[in-house]
Amino acid sequence: MPLTYDEAVRREIDHWVQSGGPIWQGIFDRAMRPVDALFARWAPSAWREQLEAAVARFLETLHDVASWTYNEAELLQHLRQQGLEVDCLEALQTEPLERLDPLVQPLFGTHAVLAALEGAGAGLGGLLWAAADVPLLFTINLRLIQQIGAVYGFRVHVPAFRPLVLAIFNAAAAGTSQARQNALREVSVAAALLARGAPYQGRTRDFIREQNRHLPRELVKNLARRKLSQLIPLAGAAVGAGVNYVFTRETGYTAYMLFRALHLEQRDRR
Repeated sequence: MPLTYDEAVRREIDHWVQSGGPIWQGIFDRAMRPVDALFARWAPSAWREQLEAAVARFLETLHDVASWTYNEAELLQHLRQQGLEVDCLEALQTEPLERLDPLVQPLFGTHAVLAALEGAGAGLGGLLWAAADVPLLFTINLRLIQQIGAVYGFRVHVPAFRPLVLAIFNAAAAGTSQARQNALREVSVAAALLARGAPYQGRTRDFIREQNRHLPRELVKNLARRKLSQLIPLAGAAVGAGVNYVFTRETGYTAYMLFRALHLEQRDRR
């Protein structure tokens, strides 16, 4: 008997959690290894510290997620133009995934190209521009996460969703099965609360404090290392564009998988 659409999605999510990531990400990582090794040997520690601080500072601002939000009215209007007769985001939580998934996938390319163009420009400006590129890159990616969550019916722009947003960023940057499993556990917490009509606040205050200390570590390390590669003479623009493009594609794909999982799980729990 052929799988239903929802069953196929669950299988796809399970495979994604256990896998090592998309093929294209593996190719990019292998191509960057010589660059990583080169900069690990000679890049001044002050450069690393400055870039890592730029990543960490932005993560600390995520409690004010609402200040980076998209326009909800415009999004709903766009969805209605695509044939979804909905008056509010919450109504999307009962829509079948086969109607929502095709609306999300074009967002990956749009935001990835925008991030690549921004990274190419920053790659021409040395260390100062590489550090300035970090908040711009995160702003693009945060907007992408919010838009993907909204298509599935979730108001990700409210501060209560900060733990899930952090988990998405970390899973995207780490690219490991463990990081994805951790993010999926956060999805289960959100689904259980939302299905009961309770507000989602993350697991516990202690967990959020622990997450703030340890969860961004992989994110800081991975992204700062890539950003240092933008300082290569003559190649900075190309490297900056590539780093931003891959990071944004992976962030979008991670959000896509996790919000599909949240959509299915909270619906099943009702």
